[in-house]
Amino acid sequence: MRVEPYLIFDGRCEEALSFYRQALGAEIGMVLRFKDNPDPLPPDALPPNAADKIMHAVFKVGKSTVMASDGRCVGPPRFEGFSMALNVKDEGEAKLRFTALSDGGQVQMPLAKTFFSPCFGMVMDRFGVSWMTTVYL
Repeated sequence: MRVEPYLIFDGRCEEALSFYRQALGAEIGMVLRFKDNPDPLPPDALPPNAADKIMHAVFKVGKSTVMASDGRCVGPPRFEGFSMALNVKDEGEAKLRFTALSDGGQVQMPLAKTFFSPCFGMVMDRFGVSWMTTVYL
């Protein structure tokens, strides 16, 4: 059994996939658009311009799988009550990934040495997803 995050970007999924490819080296796998759904949705399920939006996508960051969607495309994405934990091998990679994730986002705790890591920081990316970057020894 595995537990994998499923992020709903409310209309910004394609932009998010591109951003995570650049910022984290994400490998994009399956991308299924609403217009390709073999089962028609009820007429009021989505806004009229949502046919090209992403119904389901899968991407990998390192060995981790993350799933994503545009959801119902009804407003700004809301990611509350959790953080994505990005565990990296060294301080150089921590700085690289943290800086990339903070582009257009908001640093919540700058990278710094802590009692549990030589380099830890927290950032909310441009989509509102919270990331905790940690170097584990």
